[in-house]
Amino acid sequence: QVQLVESGGGLVQPGGSLRLSCVASGSTTNPRDIGWYRQAPGKQRELVVSSSSDGTTNYADFAKGRFTISRGNAKNTVYLDMNNLKPEDTAVYYCYQYIFIRGYWGQGTQVTVSS
Repeated sequence: QVQLVESGGGLVQPGGSLRLSCVASGSTTNPRDIGWYRQAPGKQRELVVSSSSDGTTNYADFAKGRFTISRGNAKNTVYLDMNNLKPEDTAVYYCYQYIFIRGYWGQGTQVTVSS
């Protein structure tokens, strides 16, 4: 049984930083494709960043230069490092990992950027 467990969200002031973590519990297989998405109240879920196993990484315009996706030392762990956070970054952030034969979604973690 594979589950994506997210952590690291919270309240941060504008200009601050957060690291979100996504651990694929129950998996010992490297995820092929990984990504982060976010959804603000009343808005559509939108791509933050996606990364394929072939090395292709695509950041949304708002994330370029501020957010970084990475694979942890543990092969089932994915991070999203967020810097210079802005109020408009406030949303629920969802992790995605394609593992073996299917994709999985995390439960979401709230990020609130406010002074």
